[in-house]
Amino acid sequence: MLFRLLVVTVAFFSSDIAFADGSAPLIPDTPAGHTLAAWLDAFNSGDRARIESFLKTYAPQRDLDSAIAFRARTGGFDLIVIEESEKKRIVFRVKERASAAQVIGSIRVNDAEPAVISDLTLTAVSPGTKYEEAALDAAERARVIDGATKMLTEFYVFPDVAKKMADDLRVREKRGAYDALTDGDGFASALTRDLQNVSHDRHLRVGYSQAGEPGKSPDSEAAMRKYFERENCGFERVEHLSPNVGYVKFNFFADPDICGTTATAAMNLVADSDALILDLRENGGGQPSMIAFISSFLFGEPTHLNDLYNRKENSTTQYWTVPYVPGRRFLGKPVFVLISHKTFSGAEEFSYNLKNLKRATLIGETTGGGAHPTGPHAIDDRFTIYVPFARAINPITKTNWEGTGVEPEVKVPAEDALAEALKRARQ
Repeated sequence: MLFRLLVVTVAFFSSDIAFADGSAPLIPDTPAGHTLAAWLDAFNSGDRARIESFLKTYAPQRDLDSAIAFRARTGGFDLIVIEESEKKRIVFRVKERASAAQVIGSIRVNDAEPAVISDLTLTAVSPGTKYEEAALDAAERARVIDGATKMLTEFYVFPDVAKKMADDLRVREKRGAYDALTDGDGFASALTRDLQNVSHDRHLRVGYSQAGEPGKSPDSEAAMRKYFERENCGFERVEHLSPNVGYVKFNFFADPDICGTTATAAMNLVADSDALILDLRENGGGQPSMIAFISSFLFGEPTHLNDLYNRKENSTTQYWTVPYVPGRRFLGKPVFVLISHKTFSGAEEFSYNLKNLKRATLIGETTGGGAHPTGPHAIDDRFTIYVPFARAINPITKTNWEGTGVEPEVKVPAEDALAEALKRARQ
């Protein structure tokens, strides 16, 4: 599983890097090495103030709550070995403290003082996986660009935009824009940036995995099940708030075949509430089938939620509430949905559907603006392009939220959304 994170820093080579024999690998005295040591120090501390201080100085575009949540899930990292080191880039292997999982990471920094992180990738690998990254040459870069443009032309939801992106990559390639990029993650990041600059489509990206594309692993389904179990299927908090307000916070829409029982348990727990608050402020999306499943608890009759038009297949798939849910529905009572600028993709669909069906009041900030479902296409055993292949069409508005986001009826800063919803629910 590929994670794109953000770095946190404090002092130099200090260390909260623990080993049974008391030793720790020597981190190189380079800008990238300094940043790695600083990230481990602050990230492993778990101290919100230290993490926030670094983010403000070195990575202001990164989100503090996401970094804190990731720290809570992993328990921090122990450094195992430095795999590769350059002045502005370092590759390293760490072990997750909360499990036996190992991760190969790469940090790239810019020329600023102090060095600001331009890219950090963390790729889960099996223990014992050998790091063998050969430098990319011109032929390999050309092959990846050829593969990317082919997949865009064949699958991207808007053919005219696909052509613009392909032409732009060719111009940059001819101009030598990628000649200095000899590492896979840096090349993938540059391609992603350039493709998004043309398309403004945040779902579109190029991924790189030194260990091979994780999605090809025969045990990927088992790993996904384990991940869902560990994350409680995305459900972070389910509780009753005074006087009788149900509150459910969940951070992604998982596969209902795996997580339907968890979603049912959450919805049943709040079924007797006088009002319901669904917190999607940190929800990044997920499966349309889970969106339909959770929505079904809020409607008594079959309800048309959304359509997805697939450009290549020239077909439309309709999504409706399901006729049966294994529990009690929440009917005839007010629902409030909390959203933020981090609410994205499927979480936006859920919010947009309920808003237009007048089944919920949205409170918070305008969402991220991604309405195109995405499919992975392997270019080779290291590079994958994730291509948006369809577009959402709401049955009421006949359009979607791509590029604009979903606007709340009640606009307040995200951190104030719960208090505002509680005030309205108690009224």
